[in-house]
Amino acid sequence: MLTGKEKRALRAQGNRTVAEVHVGKAGVTPGLLHNIDNALSTKELVKIKILRSCPQEKEEVARHISNALDAEVVQILGRTILVYRPLPEEE
Repeated sequence: MLTGKEKRALRAQGNRTVAEVHVGKAGVTPGLLHNIDNALSTKELVKIKILRSCPQEKEEVARHISNALDAEVVQILGRTILVYRPLPEEE
């Protein structure tokens, strides 16, 4: 669980990033989750854009991604979701 200060810092960092993943008319699919998981494996913070054609609500999309990938939703702003998962520590 992130503290308010940590979330604020991540939101500031997220302002400077571009959406890497787009959720379209198919909604949240296994392929989409795989793409987000790959992005979270290389970066801790991923910005996801929900297109207007997406049949699911943004809160539902955020909850599904968060639960499936063990990630934390930092922010939902408009149709954009910011997701965080710490990188695994190297041995």
